[in-house]
Amino acid sequence: MLQLEKQLQETKMPPSTTSAILVIGGAEDKVHGREILHTFWNRAGSSEAIIGIIPSASREPVLIGERYQRIYEEMGAKLVKVLDIRDRAQGEDPTFQEYVEECTGIFLTGGDQLRLCGLLADTPLMERIRQRVQLGEMTIAGTSAGAAVMGHHMIAGGSSGECPNRALVDMAMGLGIIPEVIVDQHFHNRNRMSRLLSAISGYPERLGIGIDEDTCALFEKDGRIQVIGRGTVTIVDAREMSYTNQSEVGACDPLSLHNLRIHILSYGDCYYLHQHQAIAKHEQNLNL
Repeated sequence: MLQLEKQLQETKMPPSTTSAILVIGGAEDKVHGREILHTFWNRAGSSEAIIGIIPSASREPVLIGERYQRIYEEMGAKLVKVLDIRDRAQGEDPTFQEYVEECTGIFLTGGDQLRLCGLLADTPLMERIRQRVQLGEMTIAGTSAGAAVMGHHMIAGGSSGECPNRALVDMAMGLGIIPEVIVDQHFHNRNRMSRLLSAISGYPERLGIGIDEDTCALFEKDGRIQVIGRGTVTIVDAREMSYTNQSEVGACDPLSLHNLRIHILSYGDCYYLHQHQAIAKHEQNLNL
């Protein structure tokens, strides 16, 4: 029975032939199927994976770091270490830098995205991680706050449940791992569509990506985004926005945004970043 479950799990997961970027909406399953975490382990090299956990966003970095360390050790990773960075000076620590050179996977935990960027942005350690990810030499995953930092522009905080307005969202600089996107997480679970629209109103050239809990937008090197997990990924494409009053109204006034394209993707659906095209799961299977 266990062998059958393992085979089923493996057939659902993308192949482990290439590195990837996993952007996770938070609250991913850590107990049962662990599909998203298992996909990261798989893409990082499975039994040959050398994984670095960065829990710097968390107020309890030791606790959260050790939890993920146990999970990946149970899966059978070759080596897992927690990089407990609590000071920017540690971003120049040669011990951490040497380990990152060996890593096949880096995992950024949840917490506070401003704290994470404050500790890591523009440090030699983060610059090398970003370089190795962009060269396809390692897989990286971020959950919750670790997902929010992926873009060049980052949603640092804000509110939910109101109509879109500039005061609804606080923006900051992210880590620029996927510069062309703005990510929001815990998306439908915390009613954050208006927050993402408010963010995109100021940066219509960026692609808005809202990711539900226990859901992952898996970015391939060729620009394909695949959805795994139990929720949805919302794509907001404002490239052809014909009008917004964003620069004309007060911070708390309602925003107008005309001619947006919205895609809601569920398990197995894909979005092609460069072609700006959504493809349903069954359409991909027909093309195989």
